[in-house]
Amino acid sequence: MMGRILLKTLGLFVAFNLLFVLTAPINRLGRVSLYNIVFPGRPRLPWGENPASYNLSLNNLDAMFAAHEIAAGPKPADEFRVVLIGDSSTWGFLLRPQETLAGQLNAMHLKAKDGRAVRVYNLGYPDFSLSKDRLILERTMRYQPDLVVWAVTLRSFPHSTQAHPLVLAQLSGTPADSFFWAQRRNLADLVRLQLYGVMWSATGIDQVYPEPYERWQNDLEADSSFQTLKPPTLHAEELAFGELETAKHMVGHTPLLIVNEPMAIATGKNSDIRYNFFYPRWAYDQYRILLAQFTKDNGLRYLDLWNAISSQEFTNSAVHLTPSGSRSLAELLCAELIR
Repeated sequence: MMGRILLKTLGLFVAFNLLFVLTAPINRLGRVSLYNIVFPGRPRLPWGENPASYNLSLNNLDAMFAAHEIAAGPKPADEFRVVLIGDSSTWGFLLRPQETLAGQLNAMHLKAKDGRAVRVYNLGYPDFSLSKDRLILERTMRYQPDLVVWAVTLRSFPHSTQAHPLVLAQLSGTPADSFFWAQRRNLADLVRLQLYGVMWSATGIDQVYPEPYERWQNDLEADSSFQTLKPPTLHAEELAFGELETAKHMVGHTPLLIVNEPMAIATGKNSDIRYNFFYPRWAYDQYRILLAQFTKDNGLRYLDLWNAISSQEFTNSAVHLTPSGSRSLAELLCAELIR
């Protein structure tokens, strides 16, 4: 008797898991969201690990986009839709949603040449990786952007940075990865994202804002290396320019603007060797030459703003802007949006 019960239980367990694999409910469940229905859509993609932020990082693109305001409904006929993609500086680390680049641009109430209202959507996502940005861009194209602005920096280009967790999560795993027991964490994340909507919609908090925080580093080590690359020459094949080329074909006739994002420039110890903690001068200078040449050769719109913002307008990182720095960047970009 007990043997039959155990055998039947095992059979049901196997059947349930096979059904789970065949129906792939994780993807379908990701598209089911209380955001944009019960709660407002989030102004930036979910990201974070601190429960006090009413936010979390997850690897389900369907759920991430379903929670975002861009998924609120069909694109309005009178909307000129601009999407921003990039790293944590675009997402807005230490900035409130209205202080991010997207928030600052929307506050300008810009009009396109044809009279449509410019609406800017923040689809930046930490951390540094062109392949992660390209993955998000691919999903973004479903929402019919009229202009894509891609903020980049050298740290996103080395091949070693392309294995972002969001990218790895989209790669095919072993068959066992599709079973229910392997998806329990992902299922829990989908539920948590919906539960956080209650407090997020009530407070508007989607990250923790420590005060005070440690400012970006002005005194630097006497180190001329850049990740695994050594001076004196930075070669194009060491950087993932192929991701930009793929993106160009992906967007089709939609205009794509590549922006070399601003950064803080150190003036302290060893600032003759390094611009900041991230970049030795030799690597960054050659990167700018390579990127300008690549965009020219491939007919891409390009704007180099590497030193356009005062170094006083950066927070805990050489690429994270203060609210006023973000406003200055928006002012530099607004003409590009409506040209």
